[in-house]
Amino acid sequence: MKQITLLLALLVLTLSVNAQQTINTEEMTGLALLYYQDAVNGNARAQCILGWCYHEGNGVPQDYTQAVHWLRKAAEQGDTQAQHNLGCCYNEGQGVPQDYTQAAYWYRKAAEQGNSGAQCNLGVCYEEGHGVPQDYTQAAYWYRKAAEQGDAGAQCNLGICYDEGQGVPQNYTQAVYWYQKAAEQGDVRAQYSLGYHFASGQGASQDYTQAVYWWRKAAEQGSAEAQYSLGFFFASGQGVPQDYTQAVYWFQKAAEQGNDEAQYNLGVCYEKGNGVTPDYNQAAYWHRKAAEQGNAEAQCHLGFCYDEGYGVPKDINQAIYWYQKSAEQGNAVAQYILGLCYEIGHGVKQDKAKGIELLRKAARQGNKTAQDSLRELGYEW
Repeated sequence: MKQITLLLALLVLTLSVNAQQTINTEEMTGLALLYYQDAVNGNARAQCILGWCYHEGNGVPQDYTQAVHWLRKAAEQGDTQAQHNLGCCYNEGQGVPQDYTQAAYWYRKAAEQGNSGAQCNLGVCYEEGHGVPQDYTQAAYWYRKAAEQGDAGAQCNLGICYDEGQGVPQNYTQAVYWYQKAAEQGDVRAQYSLGYHFASGQGASQDYTQAVYWWRKAAEQGSAEAQYSLGFFFASGQGVPQDYTQAVYWFQKAAEQGNDEAQYNLGVCYEKGNGVTPDYNQAAYWHRKAAEQGNAEAQCHLGFCYDEGYGVPKDINQAIYWYQKSAEQGNAVAQYILGLCYEIGHGVKQDKAKGIELLRKAARQGNKTAQDSLRELGYEW
């Protein structure tokens, strides 16, 4: 789960100046100028807003040190948004040395007064063990406090707690309930997760159309996971008419963000000419991207590219290297191909015993070709 970002909302925000420091108010504009005098006179709300101005560079040059100064002034007077925002500054190391203990301290001050952003962030502290002992039960407690106030990030985080059984009993129905709440507010993580639950039928009736609906929402906000999932459903025709052009479009979006499954599938599209003109160079390029991230299927395909000289110079040593990488991760196709290589001495020193061992590994995973090969050689698996 991700920390909620610093939410210094216009009407809910604090800092101050050293007594000896001279402030040139002629350089101030907008809110900074409007609230400066009240902040100097000790008004907590004005101090909070002035702190926000310094943090964001609104009407004054951006200055995190000054932001913290004014936020602290307001926080010490009990202003909940200032307490929350000061906690964020400590969490991020903005204007002060990063200090998770101080972050949790100020989050708690605000959370106990009902500030939903602070409640959510305090939950994150407990989940990650930042500034407090790790405690999933406390994390879920604070997420719920914020979620019940409508905080979308907390609603999503509480959904994850129910999804994974962290701090609460695992309950997919409750996970879907909270994901739905957050997704309807535009939370991209919740939209992706809600789509997943509709696709899998966990906690909700399986509904591919709804899965596509929510994945599209998340994909359009840039979620690589949702972009890949949407591409996969276009490729397979689940929840939408099969459309390889759309599949390639979404695979490309996700692949460019580094999603290894999308990179592998995009490579396959280029191999087969699904939604694009066949292009072995592009196929090998995307298989390599995924293979270097550890994707076993891509490693096998890249090995085959080197074996046959598809999109790369033919290189049996590189082919064996990638087959081996894939086989070690349990990929049955790579185990089968590598087994044959050892059986006949293709690119490796012939080792029939090792070849049979690899063929058996593939066959035991249900690889029909490996089973047939073993049968022809007179071996069981």
